[in-house]
Amino acid sequence: MKKQTNPWLFWIGIIFLVIPSLVHAYLLMPFPGSQDLNAITVSFYLEKVVWIFRVAGVFMIVRYMIKYFAKNTRANKIIKVTVMVICVGSFYFTDMAYKASTMFEEPHTIKFAAAADNKVPLGFVVIGVVDNGVAKAYPLVYLGYHHKVQDNVGKLPVLVTYCTMCRTGRVYSPIINGKRQNFRLVGARHYNAIIEDEGTKTWWYQATGVAAAGQLKGQHLKELPYEQSTLASWLAKHPDSQILQPDELFANDYNDLKNYDRLQSVDKDSTIKNKDTLARKSWVLSVIVHGQAKAYDWRHLFKKQLLNDRIAVTPVLLTIEPDSLTHHAFNSMVNGKTLHFKLDTAGNITDQETASVWDWEGLSTAGTLKGSQLAKIQAYQEYWHSWKHFHPNTLFWKE
Repeated sequence: MKKQTNPWLFWIGIIFLVIPSLVHAYLLMPFPGSQDLNAITVSFYLEKVVWIFRVAGVFMIVRYMIKYFAKNTRANKIIKVTVMVICVGSFYFTDMAYKASTMFEEPHTIKFAAAADNKVPLGFVVIGVVDNGVAKAYPLVYLGYHHKVQDNVGKLPVLVTYCTMCRTGRVYSPIINGKRQNFRLVGARHYNAIIEDEGTKTWWYQATGVAAAGQLKGQHLKELPYEQSTLASWLAKHPDSQILQPDELFANDYNDLKNYDRLQSVDKDSTIKNKDTLARKSWVLSVIVHGQAKAYDWRHLFKKQLLNDRIAVTPVLLTIEPDSLTHHAFNSMVNGKTLHFKLDTAGNITDQETASVWDWEGLSTAGTLKGSQLAKIQAYQEYWHSWKHFHPNTLFWKE
């Protein structure tokens, strides 16, 4: 008489134990095809129930092993034991090796230094934040690995973030509903980092600060102003700035981002002959003025160094400093009058209307308008594929 082994109990248990975890890991990491799916809500709720499936799966497998395993043939026993070993490997894969918060840890030690004691090369690009006279600089090559640093600039709580998949630096207030939150890195959707606040468990897009899923869906993190520039340029304007120093535990991870802040992907792709080709990872300089987004081809803009433009009714000046990396955007209206800027033969910025001289920070240093300051507009350096995804109605400038 054939022994009853109820194999369905084992195999359904295996499915419950493994499949939801693999799907969850696939959707939250940049595997082929995964990031193009509109599946953030599925990912959000799957994370909430994956442990329920696991518990049910373990219960079914344990029940099977106790009641039916001994009745299996030797070959079937080997198969089932092998499958369970593979399950252990799958758990390592989904919960350790490819878990975002494990792959990209926050610094174990957050250490800053003044310029005199700084170990960060002056050519590195930083995200700089200023509040009430206190300035801090966060190098991209460190942020790029860690994805976020939770800190204070003076008395101002800040969440400084960076996502290398879309080249998005953003600084947000970590205050939600009047309470400071801690954030964890969940994974990525549409090639952009997703972070979760500890209090409400809401998932937020790093590129926009928009709550994509959870209790606060549709709300926005408060964005704080920042500048992206070389450390040398930053220190020239803020000589007393504190600079985030590398956590030596992650030296190899930082080294993987060597030259990330300097070279475009097309520069490293020998198959592309025309380096001016607009590709997915082409850099753009972008702004949002009165709700209208506009992107500017970085390479073409750099050739000009400065550009006079208008977005809706607002005159705009965009500049890239001679170091080729520090950028700015300004409202070019002063005292109710639109100014138009150019570089003179000595490389100085002057306006055509009054011939006043201006520095790269938008401050007039000589001439009729000496002492006048152009109002800054937050500008973003980003990959083209990211900007157009999160701002589908963007305008685009290319000379």
